[in-house]
Amino acid sequence: MSAVRTQWASPGCLHSPRFSTRSVKIAVCVKFPATIKTLLLKQSFALTRLLNPPHSLSMSFSSSSCMDGSYAEIVVVRHGETEWNADGRIQGHLDVELNEAGKQQAALVADRLSKEPKISAVYSSDLKRALVTAETIAAKCGRLEVITDPDLRERNLGELQGLVFREAAKLSPKAHKAFLSHRTDQDIPGGGESLGHLFQRCTSSLQRIGNKHKGERVVVVSHGGVIRSLYKRACPNGKSGGKVLNTSVNIFHLCDEEWTIKSWGDVSHLQQTGYLESGFGGDKTSG
Repeated sequence: MSAVRTQWASPGCLHSPRFSTRSVKIAVCVKFPATIKTLLLKQSFALTRLLNPPHSLSMSFSSSSCMDGSYAEIVVVRHGETEWNADGRIQGHLDVELNEAGKQQAALVADRLSKEPKISAVYSSDLKRALVTAETIAAKCGRLEVITDPDLRERNLGELQGLVFREAAKLSPKAHKAFLSHRTDQDIPGGGESLGHLFQRCTSSLQRIGNKHKGERVVVVSHGGVIRSLYKRACPNGKSGGKVLNTSVNIFHLCDEEWTIKSWGDVSHLQQTGYLESGFGGDKTSG
């Protein structure tokens, strides 16, 4: 049973989120009646929100139920910041490079990952902002070759691409309305993708990677909209994962068709560095 898919309420042994700060750690894995389990989860989440501001919330979940090494551990990282992120401009499939802050963020996450368990492979979207981030990580983690996959690209946002988000409703009202729609089959005018199409291509990509790398730890560098779709695949009935910050670390365990989230939204490598930016994207306005 997937720990994340059932984190809010499930029968049997409840693997609740494990949240941590420098001085507080909470871990729960006990059997309770459903009403008590739900209350405990609410209290645990509320405490974490109190200890960690929402924009920097880092969550740790219990590990996969496949404890025999038959799962792949996939470290999914959002690319570093771009000038368009900083300006609130919609990127989509447009190929925008990292700014100086983004390059520093990439270096910091690379240094962090180089000190953690061995990375066997590095995959990336073929867009420059993700690819350069991935190349920085690969060079630091054993001079690995980056494997690119267009299915890891950000959502194609059609007519909205290149627009400043706050001006999009005025400049392209139909596309803006389609973008805000909750319908998964709603395409965006100008060749933009539906949420359903984005979900299908990026989750299929991660599944392929997971099938290929069982028993290994790999890195995937992608985009805010993609990572939110991956969260939805692992946790279809859970609350939103919130904003995906630039170079945040999100760890998935894939055991065949079962997806589990081990940790989410970790930007501890950026704390007290001056590069913890709140760049545009990574949430419902992702692009």
